[in-house]
Amino acid sequence: MADTIRVGVSSCLLGNPVRYDGGHKRDSYVVDTLGRYFEFVPVCPEIECGLGVPREAMRLVGDPEAPRLVTIKTGIDLTERMNAWAAARVAELAEERLCGFIFKAKSPSSGMTRIKVYNDKGAPAERGVGLFARAFMDRFPLIPVEDEGRLHDDKLRENFIERIFAMQRFRDAVAGDGRSTLVSRLIAFTAGHKLLFMAHSPELARQIGRLTAEASKWPADGLVHAYETLLMKTLALPATPAKHANVLQHAMGYFKTVLSADEKAELNEVIANYRLGLTPLIVPVTLIVHFTRKYDVAYLKDQAYLAPHPIELKLRNHA
Repeated sequence: MADTIRVGVSSCLLGNPVRYDGGHKRDSYVVDTLGRYFEFVPVCPEIECGLGVPREAMRLVGDPEAPRLVTIKTGIDLTERMNAWAAARVAELAEERLCGFIFKAKSPSSGMTRIKVYNDKGAPAERGVGLFARAFMDRFPLIPVEDEGRLHDDKLRENFIERIFAMQRFRDAVAGDGRSTLVSRLIAFTAGHKLLFMAHSPELARQIGRLTAEASKWPADGLVHAYETLLMKTLALPATPAKHANVLQHAMGYFKTVLSADEKAELNEVIANYRLGLTPLIVPVTLIVHFTRKYDVAYLKDQAYLAPHPIELKLRNHA
């Protein structure tokens, strides 16, 4: 994998004093934990579109599907200014090869979901999207996005970070020249991610398999786009305990001729306990990894499912 995984982030989350009151919203998980693995590309829509610090606070008003961005006290409409800047900024960000973006929750410019939009009577409805966040997500529909508030949810955090690492591995796999080697690289990528795909969607895993089998019939650019689209659609689906347990049982099949009766019983027990919610996913996965090394099972050694992200992030440690 490439050394650098580039992720966009709302600048205030890094501790930069760019908010309307001169403050920041430094997020320790983003900075101190994720910052060990990602190179952040900070964005502050208000500062970058020419507004100063301090500045008047603003909010979204009108139609939640096409809201206006106005200052709260003086009612200055900044919509066109923000939208023009956002269109230019997302064009620039296309050159950054981002694998994800972490937005500032509740922001009228950068909030990705449930942003307050006020009607003509001053009543809010949490149905909006920040103007820059909307422009980014429209321009890059495949790039994983979250806000720092939703990252406090164990499952959302794991899924988001897993998709970021998968996108980087995919980009590494398709990088380089040569039509014939592209097909072989995609075949290897599919083989190495089979169990991970199954944990999210067995049906979409089969679709990826069929696409890979027909890869030689596709033009190169179309193949990469079709594969990436299906890849991110697959990984965006929740990997439930039931699907994980089925994958673990599938992996266990690769040991059927080598495990002792006690080892089989132990592995079955930890998988069952995980399925029941008694232990976190890391417990059966660790045992699978142990047996993979002990019995030198080459197929499982190559499976991204067993290590889709750094173990230090502890994303599989919640029950």
